[in-house]
Amino acid sequence: MQGLFVEYVFLIVMILALVMLANKLRVAYPIILVLGGLLLSFTGVFSHVTIDPELVFFLFLPPLLYEAAWQTSWKEFWKWRRVITSFAFPIVIITSCVVAFASSAFIPGFTLALGFLLGGIISPPDAVSATTIMRGVNVPKSMVSIIEGESLLNDASSLIVFRFALAAVIMEQFHFGEAVTSFFLVVFMGILIGLLVGLIIYSIHRWLPTTTSIDIVLTLISPYCMYYAAEHFHYSGVLAVVSGGLFLSAKRQRMLSYQSRIQSVNVWSNLVFVLNGLVFLLIGLQLPSITQQLGDISLSSAIGYGLAISLILIITRFLCTFGASLFTRFMSHFITVADPNPGWKAPLISGWAGMRGVVSLAMALSIPVMVQNGQPFPYRNLILFITFIVILVTLVFQGLTLPWVIRKVKLEDRYTTIPEQQQEIIIQKKIAQSSLQFLKEKYGEAHLANEHFQNLVARLQLEFNFFQQNLDERNHKTSEARNLFQRIYLEMLDQQRRLLYEMNHRAEFDEELIRKYLSLVDLEELKIREKQSHKVDVD
Repeated sequence: MQGLFVEYVFLIVMILALVMLANKLRVAYPIILVLGGLLLSFTGVFSHVTIDPELVFFLFLPPLLYEAAWQTSWKEFWKWRRVITSFAFPIVIITSCVVAFASSAFIPGFTLALGFLLGGIISPPDAVSATTIMRGVNVPKSMVSIIEGESLLNDASSLIVFRFALAAVIMEQFHFGEAVTSFFLVVFMGILIGLLVGLIIYSIHRWLPTTTSIDIVLTLISPYCMYYAAEHFHYSGVLAVVSGGLFLSAKRQRMLSYQSRIQSVNVWSNLVFVLNGLVFLLIGLQLPSITQQLGDISLSSAIGYGLAISLILIITRFLCTFGASLFTRFMSHFITVADPNPGWKAPLISGWAGMRGVVSLAMALSIPVMVQNGQPFPYRNLILFITFIVILVTLVFQGLTLPWVIRKVKLEDRYTTIPEQQQEIIIQKKIAQSSLQFLKEKYGEAHLANEHFQNLVARLQLEFNFFQQNLDERNHKTSEARNLFQRIYLEMLDQQRRLLYEMNHRAEFDEELIRKYLSLVDLEELKIREKQSHKVDVD
């Protein structure tokens, strides 16, 4: 037990080293982690480390989906709902059908039911890889919102297809009418259970005397409660986590205190980082065990099948994204759509962002070894190998070339009416103006005798005067003045830190208070650094 713990600690150290390498090379870290795991697999040191499908589904998947739902803007999700739903459900079903007919046609002995099983496994793209790449390149936020929204739903739809196809292979029979009815029931009840559990958790946060620690622990167990409640009744646990996560995300300002919001962000960002790192590294480590299980099928034939399916998958996604664009343009004549003329650039990027990841491999690994009559599950090892090849090809090939595609396409942001930098200035101006108006109307006389009140009003007035200037004045001189101010301000914060460190060495000062003020200095630096990074992104 101790040895296993040490091995996983070493894996986490490897993850940190590989992520630092990815940052140095400016490559999305999932790609480097998979390749790093692949190289580690050839050493044989971690040959016994395998992915338990149930562990992935229950331990890894709920928090990853919950965090993605928590970060998703409901406003953006609803704005692009038609595009997102067209990507999440029809594309998954179409992809499954194409893969089913193609694989059954050129793989000897491969039935149509096995083809649908393979299609359901490899149809959902991995959003972590795509959004990690897109956030490092200048891509309109609408594109990132669509990819994130698609990822929340396509995992659920592909898992449902996989579940029905698996039942068809095991039971050796398939009733289309019952499958369609069960499909909609699984979707509807999964969403309903997620919302009900989310409502209970919201009530606990909102009405019971919770603390910051209790709030954070509740957010950690929430996805597991949603997932287990739905799966216990054989409904979609994925959709339960997604719907419940979106509901609680929209209610976060009401149910969480400011301390809980600040601290939970740090906890969740670190947790998701470790979980994603482990999963992508473990994907790379699976190659030797998967290759050894091919049996009578030669390695060259299996690689050929995997590459052919990968090509079919890429082409099918392109056809679907461009088809969705044409369909949206056609429907704009009859209903109101978010974008009546999507063009060709956005579908091209969306099509190229279809990397596969952990959900696909977890589904493949969850295929039972035996069927009901005690016979080995047909072509299980080949399905595992093809899934691995698809993940490797799409993640490495498409992942490495996606930034180049984005730069060449030069997709314009046609949906933001006010530039983001200008929006930020307007928001800051409105906040200062509203605060001044509130203080003067409600406490107009109080500040005359209170110097702290005077300082507050003076600071707000200074901020308002600064943002009152013409928003269109964005000349070089103004930019230089802002950069100079930020540089001097950061130097001043460093000086404040040095002073606090010196004071901490003196016995008369409480270290807890010193840490409090160091945290306040860190928050000030965070605000300045975010403004600097935002300016670099805009430029």
